[in-house]
Amino acid sequence: MPFITYLSGLLTAQMLSDDQLISGVEIRCEEKGRCPATCHLCRRPGKEQLSPTPVLLEISRVVPLYTLIQDNGTKEAFRSALMSSYWCSGKGDVIDDWCRCDLSAFDASGLPSCSPLPQPVLRLSPTVEPSSTVVSLEWVDVQPAIGTKVSDYILQHKKVDEYTDTDLYTGEFLSFADDLLSGLGTSCVAAGRSHGEVPEVSIYSVIFKCLEPDGLYKFTLYAVDTRGRHSELSTVTLRTACPLVDDNKAEEIADKIYNLYNGYTSGKEQQTAYNMLMEVSASMLFRVQHHYNSHYEKFGDFVWRSEDELGPRKAHLILRRLERVSTHCSSLLRSAYIQSRVDTVPYLFCRSEEVRPAGMVWYSILKDTRITCEEKMVSVARNTYGESKGR
Repeated sequence: MPFITYLSGLLTAQMLSDDQLISGVEIRCEEKGRCPATCHLCRRPGKEQLSPTPVLLEISRVVPLYTLIQDNGTKEAFRSALMSSYWCSGKGDVIDDWCRCDLSAFDASGLPSCSPLPQPVLRLSPTVEPSSTVVSLEWVDVQPAIGTKVSDYILQHKKVDEYTDTDLYTGEFLSFADDLLSGLGTSCVAAGRSHGEVPEVSIYSVIFKCLEPDGLYKFTLYAVDTRGRHSELSTVTLRTACPLVDDNKAEEIADKIYNLYNGYTSGKEQQTAYNMLMEVSASMLFRVQHHYNSHYEKFGDFVWRSEDELGPRKAHLILRRLERVSTHCSSLLRSAYIQSRVDTVPYLFCRSEEVRPAGMVWYSILKDTRITCEEKMVSVARNTYGESKGR
């Protein structure tokens, strides 16, 4: 009897029964399609109408397919085939938690390739907002439960601009295990390891604390397994925030420059104005110009007054520094108000408890490395830009 016919019979019996033999049970029947015409087992005797196709409504528990097989020999063969297909690309056998590759599953370098090395996915850390000098990156460990073992992650970072030949300038390569966890890195870079929502999943992080403001940086990551194979690259490219400016100080300097330019300017006053404008950063100079023109443009704009009071040569030395400010930052520096704030951001600082042998290639499993971690804080200064003063 088809299952839906059985349910319909129960429903009919419940509706006709005065004793309510199936009290508290509600049955709803719905057809979810039909068996294919090629299936002779689905035909109901004496009727041309095909019975509805059964639909899986709920999974009460998950079991491997091979457990449904009764014969032990067939069950073991099926289990081995499934494990090989899932973990070893069907080109090797699962032994404990690693793959023993077939003789045909070796790459051009002579390394076994049946167990794939997944590509890590580099991303910005959601807990640390990038600033003008601080950027935090993270990635999830790609080591599978069975198969290849990750020995290290290599992180490359470099600044990219129009003056740099990206083919010749490779930037700096950092080994997560040998450089960062061992403590050989600088105080500007710190490494961390934490756990995700699942305890078995590790999340690695690297925070850079000494980047240049308004710089275009390219970060590249790849994994290395215990046999020396490299995964595919994962890349993140970003521009750091604009350089910090003290808007109150910029306005004060603009007022001082106006007072020095106003009336007769002696040689001493000229040198004072020149030194003052050359000592500030390019971004601060841009903001000084903005305030000067906002308040005193009716007496002549900043460029004209500087050329008139300091002379073309000194004025050119000052004004050409404004060319260093990018188009993006120059538009922000024209904002009506710029406010500064300092955020205190936590980050993980981890060190390895093990010492790797010096002077030799050492491929250990990164996940098994014993490390000590502590939470540290970094102060991150930021500018906020707007057309009105914030609270």
